[in-house]
Amino acid sequence: MYQKWISFGVVILYVCNSVVSLENGLARTPPMGWLAWERFRCNTDCKNDPDNCISERLFKTMTDIIVSEGYLNAGYEYINVDDCWLEKDRNTFGQLVADRQRFPSGIKSLSDYVHSKGMKFGIYQDFGNYTCAGYPGILGYLETDANTFAAWDVDYVKLDGCYSHPSDMDSGYPEFGFYLNQTGRPMLYSCSWPVYQIYAGMQPNYTAIVHHCNMWRNFDDIQDSWASVESIIDYYGNNQDVIVPNAGPGHWNDPDMLIIGNFGLSYEQSKTQMAIWAILAAPLLMSVDLRTIRPEYKAILQNKRIIAVDQDPLGIQGRRIYKHKGIEIWSRPITPLYQNYFSYAVVFVNRRTDGTPSDVAVTLKELGLASPTGYRVEDLYEDVDYGILTPQTKIKVKVNPSGVVILRADVQPDFNRRVPFYTTQRTPYNPLNQVFRLRSNDF
Repeated sequence: MYQKWISFGVVILYVCNSVVSLENGLARTPPMGWLAWERFRCNTDCKNDPDNCISERLFKTMTDIIVSEGYLNAGYEYINVDDCWLEKDRNTFGQLVADRQRFPSGIKSLSDYVHSKGMKFGIYQDFGNYTCAGYPGILGYLETDANTFAAWDVDYVKLDGCYSHPSDMDSGYPEFGFYLNQTGRPMLYSCSWPVYQIYAGMQPNYTAIVHHCNMWRNFDDIQDSWASVESIIDYYGNNQDVIVPNAGPGHWNDPDMLIIGNFGLSYEQSKTQMAIWAILAAPLLMSVDLRTIRPEYKAILQNKRIIAVDQDPLGIQGRRIYKHKGIEIWSRPITPLYQNYFSYAVVFVNRRTDGTPSDVAVTLKELGLASPTGYRVEDLYEDVDYGILTPQTKIKVKVNPSGVVILRADVQPDFNRRVPFYTTQRTPYNPLNQVFRLRSNDF
């Protein structure tokens, strides 16, 4: 017994020392796709509700729509299965088995179907004895499940954290990442590691999390309501000093799914979620019934100019730079750069409920946009071109209640100098590292 314990300890030590980083080369920009959970939850009643139950039929249908109705062309490339896809027991070899009634062709067949349409396939497991819905968890089977997912040609793995000890996650999540790497198949790794530790009163080790995960949850599950979206916006704004530095190419904070087109958000509120998620450099994972979505909500999700902000290659997460009397301003550095100056995406949010649009007027300089060569400013929802503005120019926007205005300000080159437009410097001017006190306090 003593010899067996020594051997086991050597194996664990080897695994822990070998987990250097995820090293999968994925998620250089925030991942985009479709995820079942928020809209379809754990509906397993295919007898009485065959169109909406968690089944291979549902995922094939959504795959077809994503391809045929322009979502894939806009960048949404993953189709992700969430909880409730499993049988209640593993097979005799300890392997996971998809529910035989709802996934009669098996997960490999579904993965093949998704790939045949030019998309990527994601799946769900849980770092616990059970998934959140009570299906078999991954504990005791980390290597087995990693190999199973690789054999199924999975491209994306979400690992939840129900029915587990948060203190075990600092070693468990990296260990599973090690086994994913060992398969040789690149699989994007989505972790729930920090949020469960935060729930437990622990301080997550973000240095390790960034090292081992492509994306991770920091806060509550999103619900189909404006109150839920507001709570996430507040969390990211109030904790941005801790959260923002962890984002970048290959590793992203995940404020959870896009619920645009469901039941809980108005048109204005939907525009707000899309704009703020772009400023946050968030993964854009729709959870909506694409069969019934109304055209105006589809247009929000497919707004390529806002998607371009979210997918900006610099990968710098934006910040809330102003909050006063229900008005917020969020800003994110983006490309192109000129000399030591970033371009910016700027979002004005009206959190008031008094029923009338609010006027917000600020100079570009007050927003931290200080390039002497000026900025070309455009409204990304209303298709308004403000032209080239100087830092001293005061810009005035009208923001609807619970709505947004999102502007893109591209720094302009000085054509009188022979300096390349796309210039990268070691220390570009980044006003988001400063604290602003805007003069326009009468909004």
